[in-house]
Amino acid sequence: MLFSQELATPIFKDTRIINAASVETLRGKKIDVRIGHRFGDLIGDAGGWQTFYGLESARDVLIGLDIGLSPKFMVGVNRTKGSGPLKQLINTSLKYKLISQAENSTPISLSAYTIVSVSTMQSSTNPDAINFFDAFAHRMVYTAQLIAAKRFSNGFSIQIAPSYTHRNIVEFDDTNGIISLGLASRIKMTKVLGIILDANIPFSDFRSSENGYYPSLGVGLEIDTGGHRFQFNLTNSKAMSENDYIPYTTSNWSDSQFRLGFTISRLFNY
Repeated sequence: MLFSQELATPIFKDTRIINAASVETLRGKKIDVRIGHRFGDLIGDAGGWQTFYGLESARDVLIGLDIGLSPKFMVGVNRTKGSGPLKQLINTSLKYKLISQAENSTPISLSAYTIVSVSTMQSSTNPDAINFFDAFAHRMVYTAQLIAAKRFSNGFSIQIAPSYTHRNIVEFDDTNGIISLGLASRIKMTKVLGIILDANIPFSDFRSSENGYYPSLGVGLEIDTGGHRFQFNLTNSKAMSENDYIPYTTSNWSDSQFRLGFTISRLFNY
């Protein structure tokens, strides 16, 4: 009964926004094959013509797929280059939609999301290095989120996502656990075009501008052609995985440390 009352148009067009996962899951038996890229700085000291506005640099690359096991439950796996101290990441994720926004009934949608990352980079021989993996568990990072979203009108949606990220090994004086808050929005322009925005704010004394850390912030254009979804964005985040960009965003928009990124997504039935 509840499913029949769900909104005909989803709150977000995609299961991901820019850096963040959205509240949406794959509907039905679908496979989403996804390729993403983050280039180097567009302008500033590290960008400009000398790097062809960052296009000659690859800060992060994502290749992976998500599988919809039911209309409310999906699993995913991808590989990212990684831009923090832990690189060559295999990321596995689970997302389950707990409730769905419905007309004259449920005011919001709510999903539980978790992602586990394992670094496959070679272990260092230096005991002081973060990639001196004394145990396999030191290669692992976890993030858990509760994602709440609402479509206020046919053209405007917002999302909020409290998160907890845990790293089994950290640098000196850093903390293993980080609480953060994700925010996102989508503004519909036409039937196929939308403006998307997302941000993640970590709450940690160590993650301050004095220590060279900043909230991640992105703005992008989303194009939905039916079977394909294209996204072009600008973001100060170098990384594409929550376990990477939440703890390790060290670029600052006000210092012109932002970059072009894109994502291509293709849906298949199975």
